[in-house]
Amino acid sequence: MGKLFIFIGVLFVIIGLVWGLIGKLPGDITFKKGNTTIYFPIVTSIVISIILSLIFFIIGRFR
Repeated sequence: MGKLFIFIGVLFVIIGLVWGLIGKLPGDITFKKGNTTIYFPIVTSIVISIILSLIFFIIGRFR
């Protein structure tokens, strides 16, 4: 159980670093009007979904 928590912690650190690098990809929608900004990270969400799917697929193969 301890190894699982260490793995999840390292995974969160990696996700945090990657999120900073791909935080605003082309295709993400941003609306700015006055002091209000609305941000929809559509492409970023798709990329993160693909990465997580691959990670969980690889983990599932080794179980």
